[in-house]
Amino acid sequence: MSMDPLDSAAANGFSVSIDGIEMPKVIEVSGVKSEVDKIDSKQQTADGKFIARQLIGRVKPGEFSITRGLTESKAITDWLKNVMDGDLAGARKTAVVNVLDYTGATIKSFEFKNCWVRSVEVNSLKAGAAEQATEKFTVCFDESTVK
Repeated sequence: MSMDPLDSAAANGFSVSIDGIEMPKVIEVSGVKSEVDKIDSKQQTADGKFIARQLIGRVKPGEFSITRGLTESKAITDWLKNVMDGDLAGARKTAVVNVLDYTGATIKSFEFKNCWVRSVEVNSLKAGAAEQATEKFTVCFDESTVK
C-alpha cells in the first residue's frame, strides 16, 4: 500500500538491523547521510573569461549514530572490542535503517556496507533520575545505498 501523496513519513517509524539481526530498543538514529565530494574547478577560457564550476567527486564514506535502551546485551561492546583488537573480518558488518509508514511497511531503506563501530557511550547516570539508561554508538561505513 502506498502512502497518500499529501502524507510524509513520521520520524517515529523506523527499524535498524545489523547483519540481518534487528536491533532492539532503538530510540534514535541520527546522521543518516549519503554524500559525494565536490571538486571546485576554476579555469580561464582562451578569450580570458573566468569560469568556476563544481564537479562531481568521489563517493564519501560516513558515519551515523544509534541510541538504544541499555540492556544486559554485550553485542555492541563486543563489536567495539573486535575493532579494538584489530579483528577486521569480525568488525565489518552491514547495517540497514528502514523508514516505515503508518502500517509498518518499509517506504525507504538505507543500507550501509563495511560498517564498524567507532565508539560506545552510556548516558549520564544520576541518582534520583527518572529516565532510562541508554547507550549511543557511532557506526562508520564505507558504502551506502538508498532503496
